[in-house]
Amino acid sequence: MLSCETVIEQSIRSRFREHFDVTLPQFDVLSELEHATGKLTMSQLSKELMVSNGNITGVVDRLEKSGMVNRIRPEHDRRVQYIELTENGATEFRRIAKLHEEWLDSWFSGVSLEEMQTLQALLLKIRGSVATATRKAK
Repeated sequence: MLSCETVIEQSIRSRFREHFDVTLPQFDVLSELEHATGKLTMSQLSKELMVSNGNITGVVDRLEKSGMVNRIRPEHDRRVQYIELTENGATEFRRIAKLHEEWLDSWFSGVSLEEMQTLQALLLKIRGSVATATRKAK
């Protein structure tokens, strides 16, 4: 499983750099913001992406410099930062996501829908089994 994930992830990372000059973590942040209903706090982003606030900060810094996201600090609480996609960020994300989907379609074209459904069901079963075993071990 890990070797498959590594090959796929390396291919995606390489293509993102080559075609768009974005990183996989940047794409993940853009994707989360695109699917959100409005702006998100840094804490919400880190929770949704399951990474630390520190990791999100650096990614958002770079996305802000490139004009893809804005930071908004509400007057009532300057400690909170809301992050939202700019128009440019939304447009660029859709362009990246379209090619990303095409790459995945191409890579998985030799796998039938039934096989994909079986694989997904098995992976979910494994994830649940690992989570249960981990809870029991504590």
